[in-house]
Amino acid sequence: MSKEIWINLPVKDVESSTAFFNEIGFHAENVGNVRAQLIIGQTTILLFPNATLEKFTGSKIADTSQCAEVIFSIGAESREEVDAFIQKVEIAGGSIFGKPSEIDGWMYGAGFADLDGHRWNLLYMDESKMPKR
Repeated sequence: MSKEIWINLPVKDVESSTAFFNEIGFHAENVGNVRAQLIIGQTTILLFPNATLEKFTGSKIADTSQCAEVIFSIGAESREEVDAFIQKVEIAGGSIFGKPSEIDGWMYGAGFADLDGHRWNLLYMDESKMPKR
């Protein structure tokens, strides 16, 4: 069995979403005007127009203004990286639903939504402060 995984994500406008993800520091590339490929570390996320994904799945796309279908979590190297990244998201037009803050004394993170309301979490974990079991 293959060890690769691709995530298919519906977007209203492939070009706008591609520009947003590039502005915040990811690598996104349009593939024609029918989809885009977003690479984050070893993960590939394919951005498809809503109608295309509805056709693939036989289901309506979730209304992200009413519910969260998933949260993508991304590791950060430092607290400063979290802060700088969230600033980029705000400048690029994303919305912040969780301002940068400390969690449980050893984690620091923030949450944002992209242009289509998909939720993302950026998290720095200081394992030297992680509680021992």
